[in-house]
Amino acid sequence: MLERLAAQDHGAWRRDTEAAALMEYVVRRYAKLARKHGLDPWDAAAAAFDAMRSSAVRNADDPWAVVTRAVQVTLIAEERANGLLCSVYQARRPEFSSFHDPERFSDRENPLSGYHPALRVQSIGDAPDDGHSDGAGIGEAVENAIAFMTLLGWPRTPARTAMEYICARLSEVPSRATAWESLRRDVHGRTLLDLSSASWNGLLRAVLGNPEPEVSRTTAGRGILLRLLIGEPLRSLLTDDDLVLAVSLAAPAERSRR
Repeated sequence: MLERLAAQDHGAWRRDTEAAALMEYVVRRYAKLARKHGLDPWDAAAAAFDAMRSSAVRNADDPWAVVTRAVQVTLIAEERANGLLCSVYQARRPEFSSFHDPERFSDRENPLSGYHPALRVQSIGDAPDDGHSDGAGIGEAVENAIAFMTLLGWPRTPARTAMEYICARLSEVPSRATAWESLRRDVHGRTLLDLSSASWNGLLRAVLGNPEPEVSRTTAGRGILLRLLIGEPLRSLLTDDDLVLAVSLAAPAERSRR
């Protein structure tokens, strides 16, 4: 039948009753294989149709074996294409099919950026592993940070509460970037301090540093705490106009006046 259909014009498959019966049989034959790859049985039938029109099937000693293998390869490629969000042509190529399916960071219980080395950036000046530092101690750095905030309009009690809350979260996570992302989503902390979302995010960015990788090695990326820990004096922070403006605008007193 395949030889007869190949010898006719392109409309033979559409008009021939035996061809229609063959396609119905193909749907039933490869239905389980299609469902195994999360696809419709007619997807398998389409792959079989393409294979049966080729000379390789017509000239094979075991035509069904060739068709089955062609259907299997096509279904695997289509399944990978759906997972990789790319074309079937790309999914057939090893340089694309070797990747894993994309996933959202929010789908994981623990943020991927918190432990995957490809998503972590070690800022210059981070405290060394041996625990020794030429800069101020942690306690002194926190007190200087609170003093910096009070000089820029923050009441002392909210300033201390905010710093203690941020430092507590820092002690629970492996990096500043993870702490920033966790606190950014923390509605409880923002409500505790009676801050708007913009003020809360501005405070976190000022204290922990801008989490964007392109500024991680700059003063904006280090944040108040790290700059104080590595020995930068308080008066130097006061000369940073962008930092002063950010902390001033995040202050509760400044928000209430607006």
